[in-house]
Amino acid sequence: MTVKELHEEKAYPVMNVCKILDLNRSSYYKWLHRSKSVREIENEDLVHKLGYLYAEFNGILGYRRLTDELNVRHKSSYNYKRIYRLTQLVGLKAVIRRKRPHYQRSTPEVTAENILNRDFTAEKLNEKWLTDVTEFKYGDNEKLYLSAILDLKDKGIVSFAIGRRNNNQLVFDTFDLAVSKYPNAQPMFHSDRGFQYTSKQFKTKLDKAKMKQSMSRVGRCIDNGPMEGFWGILKCEMYYLDKFKDYDTLAVAIENYIHFYNYERRQKKLNKLAPMTYRQLLENAA
Repeated sequence: MTVKELHEEKAYPVMNVCKILDLNRSSYYKWLHRSKSVREIENEDLVHKLGYLYAEFNGILGYRRLTDELNVRHKSSYNYKRIYRLTQLVGLKAVIRRKRPHYQRSTPEVTAENILNRDFTAEKLNEKWLTDVTEFKYGDNEKLYLSAILDLKDKGIVSFAIGRRNNNQLVFDTFDLAVSKYPNAQPMFHSDRGFQYTSKQFKTKLDKAKMKQSMSRVGRCIDNGPMEGFWGILKCEMYYLDKFKDYDTLAVAIENYIHFYNYERRQKKLNKLAPMTYRQLLENAA
């Protein structure tokens, strides 16, 4: 605690504080009324800007993403180290992710090899798609399910479907939306071994679309890492920040977040662009 804080907050006389700390009173007053340095003024301005961004994004940005967002918006070039120090100083800490619960899988009808083999890079759009289903709870322990497809090139969500039941139709709807959006796409299609993806009906859909099927190994969620990562981001940055009382409110929040993720959430690996902006650049360059 500084002399100023001891004096103002604890009501200790300046003379007594300076005596205890072996400080010269005239030196203290000279320091107190000094002009602030350029860097101090700049740091105060930075703290205000960082606080605004932190509030705008509901506390989901860590210091690296705060730095990137700040630099893009203000055409500046602050480094991570400085922004980290300032965020620590004023207590701006990003919300923390929780672990995804484990679910039992049923006996499969159709299986496929792990062709993807954790090669999460893609040379072009619609070359590799990942998919999965995740669960949310609302109200009195009721459940909502979200199915989504992610493109490994732009890291964007190609399509998604929301439902009250984790069934084949949820996954089929997600797949059909993606195919209708990109009818000429023939990506490698990777999933875990959930019952929807190992059904004969789904294999028929893949064959009709001329997509090659790939599946994670049993119990190896890391084989579908980027998809699992997206679930973690979505839940950390939206779901865990609130209590949802009903299905419709939660469904709308998910839809809004996915739009934000696709069109506004910058990613360092995409040259600090949002997925759909990055996709548009690639499409225009093709």
